[in-house]
Formats: sequence, structure tokens, C-alpha cells
Amino acid sequence: MSKENAIKIFEQNQVRTHWDEEKEKWYFSVIDVIEVLTGSSIPKRYWSDLKKKLTKEGSQLYEKIVQLKFKAADGKKYATDCLDTQDILRLIQSIPSNKAEPFKQWLAKVGYERMQEIADPEQSLDRARENWQKLGRSEKWIQQRMSGQETRNKLTDYWKESGVEKSDEFALLTNIIHQEWTGLTVKKHKDLKGLKTQNLRDHMSEAELIFTALAELSTRQIAEAEKAEGIQQNAIAGKKGGTVAKNARNELESKTGQKVITSDNFLPPTTEKKKLNKKE
Repeated sequence: MSKENAIKIFEQNQVRTHWDEEKEKWYFSVIDVIEVLTGSSIPKRYWSDLKKKLTKEGSQLYEKIVQLKFKAADGKKYATDCLDTQDILRLIQSIPSNKAEPFKQWLAKVGYERMQEIADPEQSLDRARENWQKLGRSEKWIQQRMSGQETRNKLTDYWKESGVEKSDEFALLTNIIHQEWTGLTVKKHKDLKGLKTQNLRDHMSEAELIFTALAELSTRQIAEAEKAEGIQQNAIAGKKGGTVAKNARNELESKTGQKVITSDNFLPPTTEKKKLNKKE
């Protein structure tokens, strides 16, 4: 069971969800999930008891709760305890229920595979290649995706060595490079492709992958040449590296008349698209 399929089980039931555009996260109503998995007629009391139990066990899940207003049966909106995908899966592990068992088995499988990958990183690459093959990606695309990831890893290694450590700083630098060569922020690029939680690079065309790699390769080499240190100097290098890829993109587009940045993605066709395809 994949993470996406696990969450989709909730879609068959009345589980209220919220997509946070800024954080790019799904949030789920805790009492709705509990009601689905336990069949309890008083899920609020079940959740209240479970919170006390988790607190006694030293769990920090309670601190992750986000209050969001959801519409109730009476049509009014009330503040409701919610958790994001990662934490809702953690909660499910604490619920003794036959319906929760598939989630627990999936989590155990993911955990075991992760331990194997830590011991032998090559397994991670093999598993990624296998997953992309199952999704119908061509060998040429897979090779470009993996090559681009290696380029990305070398850049992030340099950032770490030059004093950039926080994840939000990595995201900021990545966005500077991306916006410089594409003219779009990472979020706007994802919006263009109709993506939410999906990895943008997994839905890039071959050309988009190549220019992303060029931008990041140029950024690293410029940063190394200028001995960039810290977030500010690396941001300057990132803008310069992005410019190299932007100039190359503009040159290619002028020669071919085709845009490198597109709305194309590898998402499965929607029901509406399927209907249109049948009519055609």
C-alpha cells in the first residue's frame, strides 16, 4: 500500500480535509479518522481518552495538533483538532482496529525498507528506478532524473560545507535558482502543472530536468569559484547560476519556437479527461 493509496481510503468516508497552500500539506480531522477506523459513536470521547494515553506514554503528537474550522452536521463551522499526513499516520499506529491494520503493515514495510536503504544506499537508487519504471517513465527520462539528483546532491553538499544547514535556507536558495531560470517560483511551477504534494522534479519534462541540472551545476561551480559562504553569498551564486540556465533556455526557445516550461505532468488522467478522450 502506497502512502497515496493509504490516504485515499479516507476519501470513501466522511473525513474532512484541508489543503494548506502555504505549507503544501494536507490536514485531516482527527475525530473523523477515529470514527472511520473504530466505528465509535462518540469519537470525541475516544480521542480525549487517547490523548491522555499518548501523553502518559511521552508522545509529542498532542503538540502537533492544528485547530481548523470545519463544517459540522448542523451546517455551522467549529474548531476541530487536525493533524497532517505524517502525524495522522502516527496516530493510526496507536488505534487498535482491524481497519487500521493495512496502514500499520504499510508503515512497517516502509520503515524496514528505509533501514535497508540506510545500510545500503544503492538499494534506494534501485527502488527509485523501479518505481519510476512502474509509473511508465522512459529509461531516458529516468537516467536524466537520476543524473539531475546527483547534481543536486553535490550542490547541497557544498551548501552544508559553507554554513547553510537549515531546511528553510535550502528551500530559499533552491527557490532563488529556480525562479531565476524559469521565471517562476517552485510553488508557481507546481501550480502550473496542477501539483500539490507531488515532487515537482518527478513531473518535469526531459528539458526541464536538464535545465534544472544546468542551473544547479552552474550555481555550485560559481559558488566554489567565488568561495561563497553562508546564505547571502550562496544566494548571489544561486542567482548567477540560474541566469546561466535562463540564457540557455531563452536561446533554445528562440531556435525551436517551443517553450521549455510547460504545464505537462505525469499525473493520471482525471475522470473528465478520460471522458474527453473517449469522445475523441
